[in-house]
Amino acid sequence: MEEQDEIVRASNSRFKRVCVFCGSSSGNRDSYRDAAIELGEELVARGVGLVYGGGSIGLMGLVSQTVHRGGGHVLGIIPRSLMGREITGETVGEVRPVASMHQRKAEMARHSDCFIALPGGYGTFEELLEVVTWAQLGIHDKPVGLLNVDGFYNCLLRFIDKAVDDGFIKPSERHIIVSASTAQELVHKLEVGGCMWVSQIIIA
Repeated sequence: MEEQDEIVRASNSRFKRVCVFCGSSSGNRDSYRDAAIELGEELVARGVGLVYGGGSIGLMGLVSQTVHRGGGHVLGIIPRSLMGREITGETVGEVRPVASMHQRKAEMARHSDCFIALPGGYGTFEELLEVVTWAQLGIHDKPVGLLNVDGFYNCLLRFIDKAVDDGFIKPSERHIIVSASTAQELVHKLEVGGCMWVSQIIIA
């Protein structure tokens, strides 16, 4: 039954590549590391490639290694200035050096059909909020998801709700961000309804 389910998930995927934002640290909880591995396994099961920040350490390393071991395509995009800091040991898949952080983000977005954020720090937050802003401005219509492991993003989601309540974000734009606590649930939600906010904005 599990094998049939994986075949259905792979054949039905509307994404070719998913961009994953995540930490170059693994965090202090095993659940964060487990979630990175589970997300990698979910992408492999659906036949979806990975685009990520190119590092070999932390959650970046775990998700990329999982996809690569499963036979999936991995594209890492990293500024040359960070290669010594974020790459240790052997890299997997294709690693594409670029000149700057701005170019890194632009290339990651260009090669992806969807964005998912795992737990991370300032860099993850900045990458996530930039693609959310691009969606708000109509620069892209690609789904954006939060893998809300152990409630890691609960405070951020409450903060966004506060901004909606206080009139700084339109209620329709709140739905740009899709969240779930497991990789399978999140990817499913992004597959079937990740761009519903577009129609809501048009209607509004």
